[in-house]
Amino acid sequence: MLRGPPGVATPGAFLFRGSIVNRAVFLVDGFNLYHSVVEGERALGRRLRRLDVASLCTSYLHALPGHNELQGVIHFSALPHHLEARRPGVVLRQSRYLEALRATGVETRLGQFKRRERTCPICGRRFITYEEKETDVAIGATLTRLVCDDACDTVVLVTGDTDLVPAVKTARDRDSRKTLAVLFPYRRANAELKRVADAAFTLKASSYARHQLPPDRMRPD
Repeated sequence: MLRGPPGVATPGAFLFRGSIVNRAVFLVDGFNLYHSVVEGERALGRRLRRLDVASLCTSYLHALPGHNELQGVIHFSALPHHLEARRPGVVLRQSRYLEALRATGVETRLGQFKRRERTCPICGRRFITYEEKETDVAIGATLTRLVCDDACDTVVLVTGDTDLVPAVKTARDRDSRKTLAVLFPYRRANAELKRVADAAFTLKASSYARHQLPPDRMRPD
């Protein structure tokens, strides 16, 4: 990411103790991360759903190429209203968690679940499912906007969703000077997304355990 002689500022960078510091933004796929956290709970045998996303992202700044300072964390999610009848209180719990994330400085952006009618390929029975299909589009659009507006120097995608590969390629075509990295949630790594990234890291379940929100951040149900 460093451009030009040491100590000389370049567009999109600023000086810190004589070195160029990159502005890093993390774009978090909330659903991909959530399902990873659930698998982490099974692996460790403990609850991990009070994940401190800001703290987790900050802990990886040192691993990124160059010198990086956190510019922002954007968490993409949606409220599961369709589950409320079967799991009363699920929307309230999710809302409280997002509120706790915002209190740590995380920006949250909400999409929505869409109703889909599907047919079983074996028995032919028709059934209804709900899919959250806006997150990957929203993340891709935000990635492209950040790069085009020169709003940061490093973008880290916290996801294992290969649907974001085209967005990464587009962002690189727009400005090859930006560092585009991927932080794979536990058990969500994939070769295709890793191949198009400048750097890639994989979270462990133990990382979730180390970065939990304190109890007083989460109001009781």
